[in-house]
Amino acid sequence: MCPQRIFGLAIVALVTLGGRVAAYTNQWAVHIGGGPEVAQQVAQEHGFQYLDKIVDDWYHIVHTSVMKRSAEPHLGVHEKLIQDRRVRRAEQQRVKSRTKRDLIMKRGPSNMRTVLNDDMWPQMWYLNRGKGLDMNVQEAWAEGITGHGIVVTILDDGLEKNHPDLYRNYDPQASYDVNNHDDDPMPRYDVLDSNRHGTRCAGEVAATANNSMCAVGVAFGAGVGGVRMLDGDVTDAVEARSLSLNPQHIDIYSASWGPDDDGKTVDGPGELATRAFIEGITKGRNGKGSIFVWASGNGGRDHDNCNCDGYTNSIWTLSISSATENGQVPWYSEACSSTLATTYSSGSSGEKQVVTTDLHHLCTSSHTGTSASAPLAAGICALALQANKELTWRDMQHIVVRTAKPANLKAPDWVTNGVGRNVSHSFGYGLMDATAMVRLARRWRTVPEQHKCEVLASHTGRPIPPKSQLSLELHVKECSGVNFLEHVQAKVSLMASRRGDLQIQLTSPQGTKSTLLAKRPHDVSKAGFNQWPFMSVHTWGERPHGTWKLEIHNEGRYQDTLEEFKLVFYGTETSLEFDDELDKDKPLPPVNQEVASQEDDNTAIGARHDNGVDTEGDPWTGSQQVERVSHPEVQGPTTENQTSGCAIVDPGSGRCLECKLNWFHHNGICVYKCPKGTYGILDDTKSVCYACHYSCLTCSGSSDTECTSCHEDAEISSSLNESVCILRELSWMMQSTLWFYRMTALFLINVSVFVLVAIYLAVKWYIRNRSSLMYGYSKVSDSNNGETHKGMDKLQENGCLSDSE
Repeated sequence: MCPQRIFGLAIVALVTLGGRVAAYTNQWAVHIGGGPEVAQQVAQEHGFQYLDKIVDDWYHIVHTSVMKRSAEPHLGVHEKLIQDRRVRRAEQQRVKSRTKRDLIMKRGPSNMRTVLNDDMWPQMWYLNRGKGLDMNVQEAWAEGITGHGIVVTILDDGLEKNHPDLYRNYDPQASYDVNNHDDDPMPRYDVLDSNRHGTRCAGEVAATANNSMCAVGVAFGAGVGGVRMLDGDVTDAVEARSLSLNPQHIDIYSASWGPDDDGKTVDGPGELATRAFIEGITKGRNGKGSIFVWASGNGGRDHDNCNCDGYTNSIWTLSISSATENGQVPWYSEACSSTLATTYSSGSSGEKQVVTTDLHHLCTSSHTGTSASAPLAAGICALALQANKELTWRDMQHIVVRTAKPANLKAPDWVTNGVGRNVSHSFGYGLMDATAMVRLARRWRTVPEQHKCEVLASHTGRPIPPKSQLSLELHVKECSGVNFLEHVQAKVSLMASRRGDLQIQLTSPQGTKSTLLAKRPHDVSKAGFNQWPFMSVHTWGERPHGTWKLEIHNEGRYQDTLEEFKLVFYGTETSLEFDDELDKDKPLPPVNQEVASQEDDNTAIGARHDNGVDTEGDPWTGSQQVERVSHPEVQGPTTENQTSGCAIVDPGSGRCLECKLNWFHHNGICVYKCPKGTYGILDDTKSVCYACHYSCLTCSGSSDTECTSCHEDAEISSSLNESVCILRELSWMMQSTLWFYRMTALFLINVSVFVLVAIYLAVKWYIRNRSSLMYGYSKVSDSNNGETHKGMDKLQENGCLSDSE
């Protein structure tokens, strides 16, 4: 083996270790006026192939001479394209990471009484258990509601349209292959059946009933289509084309995918996909609005939060979570305030899963995750639409809120909101009830027009100290057009040293507390949030007027900064005219003593907030902000401490102005001992508690060399009469970069071994062939008898010289 080849292998290894998945594709989205004909002409002139219209005046084109994937954008092609006066904008499409929200587990059969002749009907526990333990579809079927005349499409990895349990309901007008740019949504088959997801989801919606085969769909009379868009590069254009497919024909779009559920990703729809959503809810279904049903996510094990998913926390989507067979929160479930309702799905290894169609004309009883929940919800929505085809996209959300059943779902965070509805971050408003939705849909009158109101906080750049919380209050006296709430967004911009250490809560004037963001241990990003729309549906039906409280908890060790935030209220100016008639069907609350007591507490809180809002006698009609920074670690002193330690009290506020001898002033009260995280200064001029250096848990002074104890991730180091808290792991070995350094060290070791081996072999070869090399270079043939140079032959034998050399 020669040195050149050794170094060649080393270079290959370097490229392999350092390689990353390419981001840029050979596809562009272009904004061109004048219609498809002009777009086709532009594409042809610039060497592109025209694919299709995306949304509005945006078109999808592909350049066949550009690499399908590249780490860098193709600036030459892009510059020529945007210099064309007919092109208003152009974007080279980048690959997005999108994950299907099913799980891989195995389940056995169950034994249930057969009602339909479909083979797997006895195992469909979530449709046939009765006694309030299923989603109540059989009564709707008995009333002749099967989804007939409604069209549902599955946005996924393809649809086996010739499946014997699907082909009768297959709708080609609701189908397209965005990955291959044709009308056939058939999945690509491989040895792992990795593209089975869409076929499984379709069977839950519209598998044929009573055909002695496989399963039955919730809306077995509905048409079903498939959009193949996940089996290839997923870009903004791909998503937009999928979301905007034939919106006058398709009623419901079901999506069981989204950004990575890894507990550290914050991502949502791009500009084109956002346009597709807006076009769908404003123009789809002849102006009544397309209905988008979305799986809330499977990141529970990684402590993910579905409010960091811009698809599930959108006001335009109906976000659906999962419940197990026994009504528990599944291990994969993500809790967040944007989840509207729940359907059944898989649970732990001892609980049943979902039955549906599978690839190769087969059937499965092991469909899982929130992937299985969203299609069930789409099917139930199809039943309600058959009962009343005039329902708008907002009507559907109202009906879900009013009919969902919390009774048999077990969660520790059930509360009663300001209008008496039970709601949970894990289950939304509860389990979807098909028959209740159908019956309410029949007598439903269109909800009043949606209005939007924004309230911007007046102050910016607020620090959030470590191990502390920032509380901001916004007093809303007027909210033009919005008197009854639907969705509430808190758009937050903040800088964070470690984004996962943040928790955000929003409390309404009626006392309903929404957790907008929970702590995410895996999220080590320093990117923070930039106008991110955290959304809550927990205040549905409440009034926006009064004091809203935003709390941002910083559990980290470094100071973060709130740049700005505003509240965006969506709702109606008037209530529904027949509220009293609708509320007579309000579902019973969950049966749980711990939860019941918690709900009582929250109801009392709501009453206190409602009665405490002073809405009279103040001519100012804007919003005001009150800021408070508090330290959860600091335990307030007892009443005895406050009274016996205080020397002078302010009669107006009740705060202590001066403390007695040997007492310390802290946050307006007197304490005999300074709380953890502070130290006391006691002399003739002052006796107060000051904050320790951020690296100290407890301290004797303000410097980082005066620590007396440390946080959990550090240990005390004493030398030269100084006590310093030092991290157990050096900063350059933090977990976020540990993998990189390990791989770098491994690579350097491998390169060193290669080099040493190369030197050893080269020296050994040279010693062994030294004499022949010297002879070969000195001898010249006088007779040109063709004798070959022995040293050169030896080099060629070792592969270090080519024949031409």
